[in-house]
Amino acid sequence: MKNVRIQRFFPLISVNRISKYSYHLIITFLLFLFHGAQGDQITEIRIGALTENSSRIGKEQATALEIAVGNFNNSRNHKFSLHFQDPGREPLEAASAAEDLIIKEKVKVIIVGMDSWAKAALVADIGTRAQIPILSFAAPAIRPPLAATRWPFLIKMASNGAEQIRCISALIQAYNWRRVVAIYEDDSYGGDSGNLAALLSENLQKVGSQIEYSLVLPPFSSLPNPKVFLKKKLNKLREEIQSRVFILLKLSSPMTIHLFGEAKELELVGTNTAWILSETITSYLDSFNDSVISSMQGALGIKANYSEETPSYLKFDDQFREVFKSKYPEEDEFKPGIHALRAYDSINAIELAMKKMGSSHSSHKVRNILLSTNFNGLSGKIRFKDLNRTQSLRIVNVGRNGKRYEEIDEFWLPNFGFSKTPSPSGGANDVKANLSAGTVNWPGNSTKDPKGWAMPTAQKPLKIGVPKRTSFEEFVEFDSGKIPTGFCIDLFHEVLRNLDYNLPYEFFPHDGPYDDLLSKVSNKTYDAAVGDITILAERMELVEFTQAYVESGLSMVAPVKSYPEWMFTKPFTRTMWVATGILFIYTMIIVWILEHCSNNKKFIGKNQIRTALWFTFSSLFFAHRDEQIKSNFTRVVVAFWLFVVFIITASYTASLASLLTVKGLESNLDIKSVLEKGSIVGCDNDSFIEDYLKNVLGFKTKQIYILNGSESSYIDEFNKGSIDAAILEVPYEKVFLNKYCDGYASIKPTYRFGGFGFAFQKGSPIAADFSKSILRLSEKENLAALEKKWFSTSDKCSAANTKIERLKFRSFWGIYAISAGASALCVILFLLSRIRQETHQPSNGNVQSGTNSNKTVQLANNRNSRGASTSPTSSRSPGLYRRSTSKLNSSTHSDTHHDQPEPSPPTDQIGV
Repeated sequence: MKNVRIQRFFPLISVNRISKYSYHLIITFLLFLFHGAQGDQITEIRIGALTENSSRIGKEQATALEIAVGNFNNSRNHKFSLHFQDPGREPLEAASAAEDLIIKEKVKVIIVGMDSWAKAALVADIGTRAQIPILSFAAPAIRPPLAATRWPFLIKMASNGAEQIRCISALIQAYNWRRVVAIYEDDSYGGDSGNLAALLSENLQKVGSQIEYSLVLPPFSSLPNPKVFLKKKLNKLREEIQSRVFILLKLSSPMTIHLFGEAKELELVGTNTAWILSETITSYLDSFNDSVISSMQGALGIKANYSEETPSYLKFDDQFREVFKSKYPEEDEFKPGIHALRAYDSINAIELAMKKMGSSHSSHKVRNILLSTNFNGLSGKIRFKDLNRTQSLRIVNVGRNGKRYEEIDEFWLPNFGFSKTPSPSGGANDVKANLSAGTVNWPGNSTKDPKGWAMPTAQKPLKIGVPKRTSFEEFVEFDSGKIPTGFCIDLFHEVLRNLDYNLPYEFFPHDGPYDDLLSKVSNKTYDAAVGDITILAERMELVEFTQAYVESGLSMVAPVKSYPEWMFTKPFTRTMWVATGILFIYTMIIVWILEHCSNNKKFIGKNQIRTALWFTFSSLFFAHRDEQIKSNFTRVVVAFWLFVVFIITASYTASLASLLTVKGLESNLDIKSVLEKGSIVGCDNDSFIEDYLKNVLGFKTKQIYILNGSESSYIDEFNKGSIDAAILEVPYEKVFLNKYCDGYASIKPTYRFGGFGFAFQKGSPIAADFSKSILRLSEKENLAALEKKWFSTSDKCSAANTKIERLKFRSFWGIYAISAGASALCVILFLLSRIRQETHQPSNGNVQSGTNSNKTVQLANNRNSRGASTSPTSSRSPGLYRRSTSKLNSSTHSDTHHDQPEPSPPTDQIGV
């Protein structure tokens, strides 16, 4: 058999060769997989976190960071890993912990969870040197001017405290609290608490308030027995400080708990007290148990504005409660606070920055991208570059309606004020100056706004200093013992009756100068001072004055002067005298014209001007004779003239009498003449007048005579000639002149001051309540009734308070015009009647000459008829005259009856 050789396309491979080939294929495949994996490699972002493991805030931050890392670790390019370090109690420990994170853990970002700026600043220095971005939850109260240059890698997650300080100041102003107590915990490193206090003081001054006392507490960890220490400090505060408005700027959580516990026991958290919490203290509220919240009931807190209704917040809240409860079951409350929200937002910010990053993860690039990141986080709007411009704040009320705290329906808007809406988009109508009334449940479970002051009680009444010695006893006088009387005391009692609360008090006589009395009110020896106390600018630096209840000023009193020689001319002004003279001459001329044309014998001939002048002049005194007037027109003129004369003489007499009375109450001296002549003036030794005379009015020391006594001492010194004038305050001057107006007068001008008022300690709300009550008494005229009771003016001196003005032409021009117009009208009517008479005279030429004798007889009859009352013949034989006249008229009529018409009556009979 023949062997056949078969040719194959592929040579046969032995088992050894196959094993070797497979090995190479596997290696190649593994290398391919390795390189593919290299292309999809996940970058680890190592994040360092400085949180306090033992504190509630640290626990919340650590939990929130872990939840955030779990939620955001879903990227194919990077993943986060957290590395925690406890910063310790000291700033240097925090700096050392930051170095360990950078060197040992190789972190790319550090989150600083402490709220201490002293620690955060040192960590920022470490981050700047290592060029590692630092996200800090702490911020300085006052932003350093070179912060960006000194800490270029510092990124703040919180704004500084300036805006919340402005919000607190606005609250103080809204409730008119003038004095407050600032409480803060010193961190032993010249930290930020002192800066907050300085910022608060500056803002309070802008709204008219001030810090009465600053209670600076040492670090809580340094106190061996915090309870005893705080009780001693708060007891001193209660006994020596009047203000009951407490502002907590910065305290640790344990210090806050102990402080409110002791304050509650000492009744410093109760009626008429107010507690205001900064954002630092408010952030603890979610972690406090019910007993602590009970001791803080009624406090107002400031917190950042964020919504708890968004889906992202609700999701985080569920996650946080579950994780936090499982890790820390010993805690009483599992709600996340603002620190937990900021911790979560910090990881969110890093995640957004990583998405914008390329393959390069340089520190500078990370920092720049973080600074440009803007988003809406759980804690509100995150705008790293604009964090100095704070977003809106919320006002919370602790322990309201059985809750830990309740957000009041009020927002604080930077540069706007309080508002019902979280942004100014609602318009100017939504912005208000203060909170709505009744929106706060204050300490003591009261809805009434607290006074913020240590109000008097029956056990501790209001101590009132009263001047024991006054020059004028009508204002204040001690009859016996410690019971004062007078106008000021009666007014004080009237004010008390108008207050809406009880005010126990006790009077203390003060024997000394008024300035010493006010000094004792300032140094809290007395709570108030009641009396005739003048309100002065320098005194307002020491005490709080009420509304002035009596006007005050300085006036000079001196003996009266004699009557002047030309006093009788004073009632009328020069214009009035000239106008009266012109009307007199005008009336005289009118009377003369009318009577002369009426053939009045008295106004005809050489004496006619004298007669007219005498007639008009005598009418001024109603001494003329009416029978001299013949014309009815003249009678009308004289009637108006006599009315004018009556008005003028009555006014002149009254004005002259008043002027004589008042002029008798004026002095020959005035301020200028007293200074020029070097006259001696007297003043009370217990007043500010001496300094005012020297420093303001320019009196020399030798011109000032100090009196030590009552009002009668002024009279004695005047009688002795020791003084030429007396300087008195206006209220005293009125009392003095009410008694001695017959011999003394006031000298003008008067130098005005603030008036008389009651004095209280600076910042006391009682002063404002007294001012309102005084205004109400003034409006109801109760104050005027008291003045009338104590300072009634006698009838003899009533004219001293009356200013008599000279009679002026503008007050009489109307009656003058009527009289002149009536006179002119009478003349016009008279002339018109004469013209009409001349027009109706007969002019035909058939009148015979024989009638001339008849005309003569008629003219005689007419004249006789007009002058019948004055003719001696008619008065002697009226019967004979009538018979002869009858015969003459009869014969004349019969002779001329057929020859001519009956003649018209003579012209001069018209108007008779």
